[in-house]
Amino acid sequence: MKHAPLRKTIYSLPILREVLLASNKRYLDFIAAIDDPTGGIKDIDKISRPVRHNDRSYRGFNLFHGVDINLFHTIIRGEFNIHGFPHKDVKRYMPGKSSAQVSHLLKRLRIHGIIKKVRNTYKYYLTAMGKRIVVTALKLKEMFVIPYLRGLQVTS
Repeated sequence: MKHAPLRKTIYSLPILREVLLASNKRYLDFIAAIDDPTGGIKDIDKISRPVRHNDRSYRGFNLFHGVDINLFHTIIRGEFNIHGFPHKDVKRYMPGKSSAQVSHLLKRLRIHGIIKKVRNTYKYYLTAMGKRIVVTALKLKEMFVIPYLRGLQVTS
């Protein structure tokens, strides 16, 4: 096959249709390959901002703060992903926190949409957004921030 100019007649319409469809397909493939960060930006904005609920303010989460990172490490554990986690399990993995402090942390997680409570039980599960945020925060810290601060070069 060889590229040739199309004549401007009615007989070249089927060929022109194929050429235009191929062009549109290439353009749509190009557009689909562009990464759209707006969903991630909305998720980060949602968990990092304070939220008001029942005339009370709940502060946002800091992805690099010790208490918040320890909480994320606790709720991402494998066994919690299988059968959920109750208050007492979170308290067990967070020594030094009182029962009221753990309750407040769980309430913050619920208000920000990171976890959801199972009806008629005392168990919680991570939401889809919660899984994305927690895994990304821990991965970012462990794989990029700490090695860069130690002076190691991270290669992709």
